[in-house]
Amino acid sequence: MINQTTATKLVKIYLTICQKYDNYLQYFCQRFSNNNKPVFTDQEVITIYLFCTGVEHKYKIKEMYNFIKDYWLDWFPKIPSYQAFNNRLNRLSEVFKHISIEQILIGMSEQREMSINILDSCPIVTCKGNGKGKVARDFTDKSYCSSKKMWYYGVKLHALGAYQKSTLPYLKDYIVTKASENDLSVFKENWQELTDTCFIADKIYQSAAVNEVLKSNNSEMITPIKMKKNKSEVLKQRDFAFESLYNKAVSSIRQPIESFFNWLNEKTQIQYAGKVRSSKGLFVHIFGKIATELLFENLF
Repeated sequence: MINQTTATKLVKIYLTICQKYDNYLQYFCQRFSNNNKPVFTDQEVITIYLFCTGVEHKYKIKEMYNFIKDYWLDWFPKIPSYQAFNNRLNRLSEVFKHISIEQILIGMSEQREMSINILDSCPIVTCKGNGKGKVARDFTDKSYCSSKKMWYYGVKLHALGAYQKSTLPYLKDYIVTKASENDLSVFKENWQELTDTCFIADKIYQSAAVNEVLKSNNSEMITPIKMKKNKSEVLKQRDFAFESLYNKAVSSIRQPIESFFNWLNEKTQIQYAGKVRSSKGLFVHIFGKIATELLFENLF
């Protein structure tokens, strides 16, 4: 028997997607062809993905498909074969990306204090350890994740979040790059020109050149203090207490961005992309899961 609360959520997701599809999502679906009115609609494909990920916690495409066939077939009677469904879904990564962008903009339009921003990145893994990555080779490569102490193939999710006291940061922007892409390089290319901003980040973001650019924009970068090489033992002991307290304070402000990644992964399993079989599938995996959580934060 179908739970009424769950059914209500499904209807709400579908109606929301239909409205967004008519407004703008249709332009990212590659449906400018003779087959622009399929029996099983793009709106239904998108709804199934969001519903299964965010409500039913089904994270694999095959698992989603079988769940709908087993329990919700009366609601989606025209659902095609698994292969056709998967092919249709793989065309929709840009749709999910633009859903996430819209949700970010909606949040930023609200009255929020956004002058303090925290930065970090997390791995999205297609293959761990000594295995050779064979999926999405045009966009993935190998790198080492020091926080997890592992080598992996995959990509890296970089996030810029607005600091909010006693809660998770509000996601302002995100970038997906190859796993080996340096965090500081990503910051230079995307965020160093932001004005009137205080950035809180890890040691890897330290750069004298970047600090000069930030200063000209009335911004600053605060990171933990690196221990200087060739420092005498006397100076080390003198500075130890101050540096320890300072680094602890910086880390406590930066810690919520790590909690954000943990929350996102707990909700969507975004970091584990081992079942992805193509570049298109990888982008659906990433953008779809981010879109799900951002949309649901505003929808429910």
